Amino acid sequence: VQLQASGGGLVQAGDSLRLSCAASGGTFSIYFMGWFRQAPGEEREFVAGIKWTASNTRYADSEKGRFTISRDNARNMVYLQMNNLKPEDTAVYYCAAKKTPGWYVPLSAGEYDFWGQGTLVTVSS
Repeated sequence: VQLQASGGGLVQAGDSLRLSCAASGGTFSIYFMGWFRQAPGEEREFVAGIKWTASNTRYADSEKGRFTISRDNARNMVYLQMNNLKPEDTAVYYCAAKKTPGWYVPLSAGEYDFWGQGTLVTVSS
């Protein structure tokens, strides 16, 4: 499975941004898709995740109400709509895919099998 993240950029605090992740190559094996982010000097952290063929979603507490994850299976796309962005949201955002079935969207980066290259989001104050 190959993942290509896009949509990052430089925005001001309070602005919105939508990230996209295109999946290709063996997408039938995907069970979960997730968005993670990594700020300089920080560990990679979970942002949001979604079950590939169901409506189950999961969000990090700090993003609840501001971020929305969605998917378009027909286009093999996953999106992360980010509203009311804050300077602390500045990070490289990665999309990831997990091929092992399960009930709950995994939170740990180590549980995901495939990763995109990341897209940089910079939020100025």
